[in-house]
Amino acid sequence: MHTHYDAELKDTVRYLGKTLGETIKNQLGQEWLDRIEKIRKDGRASYQGDTNCSDELKETFKTMTDSDLLTVGRAFAQFLNLGNIAEQEYNSAMNVDASIDALFKHLDKAELTADKVQEAVGKLNIDLVLTAHPTEVTRRTLIHKHKELADCLQEVHQESLTGADRSKVETRVADLISQAWHTEEIRSVRPTPVDEARWGFSVIENSLWEAVPDFLRELDGRLQEDYSVSLPLDASPVQFSSWMGGDRDGNPFVTSKVTEQVLLLARKRAAKLFALDLDRLQVELSMYDCNDALREKVGDANEPYRALLRPLLDRFIATRDGIASYLAGKNPDTSNWIESNDELLEALLLCHQSLIDCGMDVVAKGLLLDSIRRAHVFGIHLLRLDVRQDSERHADVFSELTRYLGLGDYSQWSEEDKQAFLLRELGSKRPLFPAQWGASDDVKEVLETCKVIAKHSKHGFGIYIISMASEPSDVLAVQLLLKESGVDWPMPVAPLFETLDDLNNSPSVMRKLLSIDRYRGYVKGRQFVMIGYSDSAKDAGALAAGWAQYQSQEALVAIAEEFNCSLTLFHGRGGTIGRGGLPAHAAIYSQPPGSLEGGFRVTEQGETIRYKFGMPKLAKRSLGIYASAIIEAMLFPPPAPKEEWRDLISTMAGQGRDNYRATVRHDEDFVPYFRVATPEQELGKLPLGSRPSKRKPQGGIESLRAIPWIFAWAQTRLVLPSWLGVMRAIDSVKNAENEKVVNEMFAEWPFYRSRLSMLDMVFHKADPRISEAYDERLVPEELKHFGAALREELKESIASLLELTGENDIMKADPLGKESMEIRAAYLQPLHYLQIELLDRIRKAGDDVHNPDLERAMMVTITGIATGMRNTG
Repeated sequence: MHTHYDAELKDTVRYLGKTLGETIKNQLGQEWLDRIEKIRKDGRASYQGDTNCSDELKETFKTMTDSDLLTVGRAFAQFLNLGNIAEQEYNSAMNVDASIDALFKHLDKAELTADKVQEAVGKLNIDLVLTAHPTEVTRRTLIHKHKELADCLQEVHQESLTGADRSKVETRVADLISQAWHTEEIRSVRPTPVDEARWGFSVIENSLWEAVPDFLRELDGRLQEDYSVSLPLDASPVQFSSWMGGDRDGNPFVTSKVTEQVLLLARKRAAKLFALDLDRLQVELSMYDCNDALREKVGDANEPYRALLRPLLDRFIATRDGIASYLAGKNPDTSNWIESNDELLEALLLCHQSLIDCGMDVVAKGLLLDSIRRAHVFGIHLLRLDVRQDSERHADVFSELTRYLGLGDYSQWSEEDKQAFLLRELGSKRPLFPAQWGASDDVKEVLETCKVIAKHSKHGFGIYIISMASEPSDVLAVQLLLKESGVDWPMPVAPLFETLDDLNNSPSVMRKLLSIDRYRGYVKGRQFVMIGYSDSAKDAGALAAGWAQYQSQEALVAIAEEFNCSLTLFHGRGGTIGRGGLPAHAAIYSQPPGSLEGGFRVTEQGETIRYKFGMPKLAKRSLGIYASAIIEAMLFPPPAPKEEWRDLISTMAGQGRDNYRATVRHDEDFVPYFRVATPEQELGKLPLGSRPSKRKPQGGIESLRAIPWIFAWAQTRLVLPSWLGVMRAIDSVKNAENEKVVNEMFAEWPFYRSRLSMLDMVFHKADPRISEAYDERLVPEELKHFGAALREELKESIASLLELTGENDIMKADPLGKESMEIRAAYLQPLHYLQIELLDRIRKAGDDVHNPDLERAMMVTITGIATGMRNTG
């Protein structure tokens, strides 16, 4: 591992920047290129602390026209995109094998027998849930160009490249950069949930389809080499689920029709990909020799493997084309569609066994093995769709129904009465919903969604998540809705605990639920619970939320053990720190002991999907990091916290919550300051994710979604939600009598240490000078004191953290992360000053004035800064 980014990466960034410069010059002339070059140099000097250059930037932007500001914004947003691509390509080339090496170091250190190694690897169960609802700002057409560009960079770095070949690749790089420059980088309309789902399918097709079998092949090879153990044929240590098209919480655009369309589109994409696999296989498997089992299937065919695979290929093509025509409103013949994964696996395994029986092991372990792995991991549904809905929407169904039936109003009943009603109906043989019932549109929509689940294969679905779940009746209500809609398999139902109070109450809710015999019979020893990170952090600050999540998980693990139930905790982490995001290894290793026994399920969001899984090598590396961290946590679980650690962190967390809320909830200047000092209001107008930015359009901070809340603060580089109140809370317990315990927690407790390393990362992304520049121009005199006080706390917090860790500078532990941010900082600096100028112009013009150049430039700076910060919401 390099301790510094070597010259190669910096050279690549310079080379791409220069090529973009040429593109700009070709379109706009030398004078424009000189202007942009001067702004870039001023930006770098400004970042390094030269206040004259900062003033120069402000003045330059004041004199520019709206359309000139747009051009500058586009140039710097593109520079940042290219910098990210160079870095991703560099990282994937450099570290692709390190993650697998780490996994085997843990296995070696544990000194396990071959059987125990097999058991440990067999326990690997990683379920990555793709979600799009943050502000994934890159259009699909640009993602394709970026992938092509990364492929070119890989070639450019090969030393064996001849002059002519190098020139050819460089021409292609210039071509792609020019295409990107001349493409609208901002969507003009908000994506639909179906667009988001297609985006997720593209990530599978362009990256994971290749990365997963590659990762499993490498894992298998190392197991054989080191332990003479093979990965079983049906191993699927990693699986993929999705929320895109299934998550209707607060998103009115996700309807039952959308969910059905997304299920079918996923099957269509899987059919397309398996058809390509089978086509390659039937071309290659031309052999004559086969075993009796295959011979029995195909009779005296001269090419038995082809004879088996060709009809299967035809059926996948029929499925692909049939779904396309069904979605186009036609009525296709479905008799030849592939209906179950077993149909695919049976044929592939028959070929595999036959090749091995006939001495062709090497052929069996080639492309055919990759297809078998894909059939187990992706299957004919591509991924599994989760459904999420708010508990209130389910309660409304029963309120309307009980009023219609003359039983009173369900929503007014006590929890005991609700449970008695739901359990009685769950045990009843007669239907509950009357045929003539004229339900309201909202109720119909909930019922239609359950009917879609009943109509489609259970293999196309993941779990049903209830947001704002606070009582056992919330879970029983969903089970009854599913039963009444004809769902004849036990779809797992997971309550989502996300506010601080919900997290604290979660053990008592789950204890009550698991005490119900009928409920335990339904779940058959397997329970899912989702832990929400972003809303709890928005509610109580990072430290209090982190400790509440830890305690909640710890208690849930103990309750599951008591009821002899396997518990899968589903972590709803965001990509950013303020929403619970942590580097994968630290996040997994800081979980409570025992919390990984039932598998690891986690959301991967918009932009983090692209940074972790957007290219095959990156994806393979990320899968290795996950597998290595989970194996390490299972073989060497972190210690359970000592009583004195608990007491101390509970005091800190309570203090942190009070500090945070004193500013965010109780200071009357906070909301007015937030509205003017950040682009929060302008963010709402961006056509980003498919869902509205607020749960309740008229509400204040509490109704703002966690995503725009974090996003707005990242834009001004105050990154407030991630650190506010935390170090002051830690400092409040630092006295002589606690010193020994505090040092011990830092040295021995991964959970506590990971909190501090998160702060370290956040503080590197924060920049008080930038925040001050926003205030200077945009905040009225009477509110300026507020920003000044926040920046004062930020500076104090940084000093406190350095004292605690004994370092003399931020990000000492992660020099690569630090340098990576610095490579981008010079390009980020001009975008911030540009955004301040735009915000000032837009606000002075008022809401009634519609200026397309200004609005588009605003969107470009918002997305450019998000790209440069490497996270949005």
